Amino acid sequence: MNDVEQIIESLRRKQLRITPQRELIVRALTDVDDDEHQTAEEIHARVQASTSAVNIATIYRTLDMLVEEGLVTRVDLGGGKEVFATVQHGMHMHLVCRQCGHVLDADTQVLQDVRQYLVAEHGFSADLEHISLFGMCEACKQLTSSHEEL
Repeated sequence: MNDVEQIIESLRRKQLRITPQRELIVRALTDVDDDEHQTAEEIHARVQASTSAVNIATIYRTLDMLVEEGLVTRVDLGGGKEVFATVQHGMHMHLVCRQCGHVLDADTQVLQDVRQYLVAEHGFSADLEHISLFGMCEACKQLTSSHEEL
């Protein structure tokens, strides 16, 4: 079963309506490379290639519902840019430079350690499937330190 079928089947099991618009949105969301994320506007553009009958408000409402149902993840990459991916995309972490906006993907093993620590120490079950950490990339750190030396 592919990603589209899995999401549609999950919606059916939850007794949520499968409208043609929702199906188009799910298809647009899943019709990307495995490591690719999309903004609502990018999903809207993909849907618009098929039909102009789906507006951006419908895209946002559907994405909100899919996130709420645990089928899609949303992450903030800074600057008002939110991106979406299906849960089939798997656990992943983005390192976002506050200086230049560059985004790096990082190994998620550390998230498993954090998850275990939070449960053991606080009884807290964290949602760490899709997160962003903000800081400064190596290039910007070097640029900043060279300016400080002047």
